[in-house]
Amino acid sequence: MRAADIASDLTDVLVTEEQIHTRLDEVAAQVAADYDGKDLVLVGVLKGAVMVMADFARALPTLVPMDWMAVSSYGASTKSSGVVQIRKDLDTDLHGKHVLIVEDIIDSGLTLSWLLENFASRGAASIEVFALLRKPEAAKVVIDCKYVGFDIPNDFVVGYGLDYAEKYRNLRDVAVLAPHVYS
Repeated sequence: MRAADIASDLTDVLVTEEQIHTRLDEVAAQVAADYDGKDLVLVGVLKGAVMVMADFARALPTLVPMDWMAVSSYGASTKSSGVVQIRKDLDTDLHGKHVLIVEDIIDSGLTLSWLLENFASRGAASIEVFALLRKPEAAKVVIDCKYVGFDIPNDFVVGYGLDYAEKYRNLRDVAVLAPHVYS
């Protein structure tokens, strides 16, 4: 589904599917160079990072294992609560591995800050972050994000894995959700 198919639910398209794929190719080339010869594992954060992780992993020119963790701090709200709940833990032992967390979006940074501490306590050799989207104006904590796809305004966005109440994840573009949808 494209933004034009649900234009009445959206106010603005911020990033198109084509722009996303171009940027994923660029970041994948940089990650491949940075981790050449290292034991890298990609960790996706469910559910939002599914689209990013799938397309990013396919853009990488090397074989790399993937694992998933499900955490939540949103529920059905448009703002993070800051309280992290683990809904699915990793299957992979991170000890001695170079971890690249693949995120759909960094909003407040609270959930990601918690993940970084959690993964460090598991003995990872290194931990870096790739976020497709980042909202600098929404940050409540400073996150060192080595790889960023796009900086976007502090609006509530959907698409390319991002949802509102489990809808809009399959939108191919990233767009601002119209307030009348969630008010």
